[in-house]
Amino acid sequence: MILHAIGLMSGTSLDGLDICYATFEKKETWSFLIIKAETIPYPKNWEDKLRNSIHLSAEELLELHSEYGFYLGKLTQNFIQKFDLQNIDLIASHGHTVFHQPQKKFTLQIGDGRAIKLETHLPVIYDFRSQDVLMGGNGAPLVPIGDELLFSQYDACLNLGGFSNISLKINDKRIAFDIAPVNIVLNKLVQKFNKNFDENGDLSKTGSINKELLLKLNSLDFYKQFHPKSLGIEWCNENIFSLFENIEIIDVLATFTEHVAQQISKVINENKLKNILFTGGGTYNTYLIEKIKEKTTAEIIIPEREIIDYKEALIFAFMGVLRLNNEINVLASATGSSFDHSSGVFA
Repeated sequence: MILHAIGLMSGTSLDGLDICYATFEKKETWSFLIIKAETIPYPKNWEDKLRNSIHLSAEELLELHSEYGFYLGKLTQNFIQKFDLQNIDLIASHGHTVFHQPQKKFTLQIGDGRAIKLETHLPVIYDFRSQDVLMGGNGAPLVPIGDELLFSQYDACLNLGGFSNISLKINDKRIAFDIAPVNIVLNKLVQKFNKNFDENGDLSKTGSINKELLLKLNSLDFYKQFHPKSLGIEWCNENIFSLFENIEIIDVLATFTEHVAQQISKVINENKLKNILFTGGGTYNTYLIEKIKEKTTAEIIIPEREIIDYKEALIFAFMGVLRLNNEINVLASATGSSFDHSSGVFA
């Protein structure tokens, strides 16, 4: 049986909404085919709304939850009409993360799935993280189920997005965890130069590494913790940005890029990985990729653009397909919850 699904993904870097329409088929193993995919950039007003959502009152946040749901629904309906898509079994929406505090048993991804359903008249599955957090997990990372069932030919899959995260097999168990912040910090820094991102790492390349700052970054407690572990914007606000005071931004960029490369290569080398699939927007930061390659002998595989850009949206579509069949779509070994489970709310 072939199932057709749309995955919606909005990441912490706020570069836009990733929409991926794909087919999934299970024979002896699962296979997939991406039919259409695109990123719809957020207009300035939506980028600001989502960026500032963490500061809203409860009433304002509830209003945004509904408003953003209808907005997602409209964008999805436009995507369906643009490509004249006929067969769609479901839409799976990640939503946009506002709060993520699993230690307090809550996480919040706004974008009401019921509003998406009202706009598209299609089955919608959303809120994939909350159940895992209630079960004692980190609610993240969720993508490892796709790495396990769709990308098992690689020793590991590493995503360079707002945060870097990795999923790999240890003792026949799929382990996954966040490594370090990446674009959530770099993109904020380059705003000082009126840019949205550091193209190819060209700005970072011109700075000098501040050894004192590098030491402080590498000494943060998070890097000493054992997996499973995950990061959120709150952690960056509390631990990262205050370290940059009184240092030239260009040198902060160079130092933070070096820090990310060190943390990622350390994980690769400690786990003796031979080949790693790299995806996510940070993969286009050629300076960062070069830095990582300098520090490890592992083969770093950069796939076709479609996989780089849409792997996460693809896997959320796949998680929706698994949820529809009531199959496991969250791995306890990755999130730290009490057991594997099938997560997602039906709209």
